[in-house]
Amino acid sequence: MIRTNHQIAYDDRDGVLVIRLSGEIDHHSAVNVRTHIDEKLLAERPARVCLDLSAIDFMDSSGLGLIMGRYSLVRRYGGNFTVIDPTPAAKKMIDLAGMERMIPIHYTHSERK
Repeated sequence: MIRTNHQIAYDDRDGVLVIRLSGEIDHHSAVNVRTHIDEKLLAERPARVCLDLSAIDFMDSSGLGLIMGRYSLVRRYGGNFTVIDPTPAAKKMIDLAGMERMIPIHYTHSERK
């Protein structure tokens, strides 16, 4: 696992790029997080990307924009994008936005559903 800063960790698992975010995703942090992720995505163009939200403490609408923008970027270059294990804080925002109609949401732990 490669950490670029306190909020982002990358892990390449069998050809799937897992991006694990932690802490708070708000208007203060979203720009920095987006910049780091986009650099990685554009340099490597992984076929499959999983955005792991299992360590998110807080997320506002800036987090929704972050997710949608990375989804769009990955889809533009022909990749697949999935969100995995959103915390209740992240899931609440995802549900309010109706994002699960567009982006697949998967859980690796059945107790989180």
